[in-house]
Amino acid sequence: MKSLLYFSALLFCLSCGKSYDTEIKVEKLAESNVSWNGAALPAYAEGTPKVTILKITIPPKTKLHVHKHLVINAGVLLTGELTVHDELGNTLEMKAGDALIELVNAYHYGINNGTIAAEIIVVYAGTEGVPITVLKEE
Repeated sequence: MKSLLYFSALLFCLSCGKSYDTEIKVEKLAESNVSWNGAALPAYAEGTPKVTILKITIPPKTKLHVHKHLVINAGVLLTGELTVHDELGNTLEMKAGDALIELVNAYHYGINNGTIAAEIIVVYAGTEGVPITVLKEE
């Protein structure tokens, strides 16, 4: 669900002495207490908070390793396309601009079936000493 908030601003160009009316837009990309497959997000862990922001680039025709996240995280796909699968058979098809609330403590993987790199920014809200991602042993 996307929503827009608008703010009016008056900018003044110091070098040219002109004023400009502009509109600042804030767009909510995602907000939820469940992950993309409907599973409830866990409570935040006790301890020292640690926020990590990653930009992940997945080349075309590449499948990620099966993995799980131990902390709450969310991302926005900047470029390309990505198909995410969980172990329950759920699938999420993403295209550039899509946001997701990722799975926590559930194995899943993504595949870039496209012809360009899929770039995604992911924000992890974790705790010091807790890994953000764990690979599944094959």
